Amino acid sequence: MATILVLYYSRYGSVKQMAHYIARGIESVPGMEARIRTVPPVSPTTEAVDPGIPDSGAPYATLDDLKECAGLALGSPTRFGNMAAPMKYFLDQASSLWLSGSLVNKPAAVFSSTSSLHGGQESTLLSMMLPLFHLGFILLGIPYTEPDLNTTLSGGTPYGATHFAGSGGKSPVSEEEQRLCMALGKRLAETAMKLER
Repeated sequence: MATILVLYYSRYGSVKQMAHYIARGIESVPGMEARIRTVPPVSPTTEAVDPGIPDSGAPYATLDDLKECAGLALGSPTRFGNMAAPMKYFLDQASSLWLSGSLVNKPAAVFSSTSSLHGGQESTLLSMMLPLFHLGFILLGIPYTEPDLNTTLSGGTPYGATHFAGSGGKSPVSEEEQRLCMALGKRLAETAMKLER
């Protein structure tokens, strides 16, 4: 079984939900499995330390999770049109993988959630793509052959899966958004399988 890392940060749960739909898409491809991981929040107080294992939810990611994966789905909520600081902090630690070329030619995709419909979904996806290009990943999006991309009234972009969470993150992931997440996961897994051969 080849493993796709589904790595996310989620403050109110929307990105976490998306990660699980992407994992379903990945695991719809025979021979592929999803490894869901998260990153800890970044504290404004430098002395604050979170436990090494979260109280609930996915385990925290390590650089080994990144190194060992056959592909990567990277998710973050939007922070002023950019990825959230905890995800950026984790990626900033990947210099050793950049130097060794360990991630070159692995497929990757990105996903995000915003509280407002035009709250920077696409710029957030682009901000996550930049370090992935530097690390050598091959970036995938969602092609317009996915019918929901042409009809969705909520989230969904050709750059990656998105979700419109609404104020306070209360809006559930719509059926169109769910299908786009699963389509992205499936495409990522299928591409990883082709590149593994």
